[in-house]
Amino acid sequence: MFVVTVVFEVGSGDAAAFLARVRQQACDSLEREPGCHRFDVATDPDAPGRVFLYEIYDDADAFAAHLASGHFRAFDAAVSPVVRSKEVGTWTLRPA
Repeated sequence: MFVVTVVFEVGSGDAAAFLARVRQQACDSLEREPGCHRFDVATDPDAPGRVFLYEIYDDADAFAAHLASGHFRAFDAAVSPVVRSKEVGTWTLRPA
């Protein structure tokens, strides 16, 4: 399985709207992408503008399909103006 982690930093004044939009993106990804198996959204209790995503896909191709999807492109366009930084990591899941 292919794991993607993302850490977003947004302004505290934009945090609530960003969080609502990223939660919708999580639902859209899980509902519309057969290769997406998990899409968790977590927040830092001490920094409301810091948002962590944990996503699991079948493989790198499924993640590439995610990035090419219309719902991702719409999400990215909607949130890009308020994103101060974005750090993306990719991982290989090694079940026990």
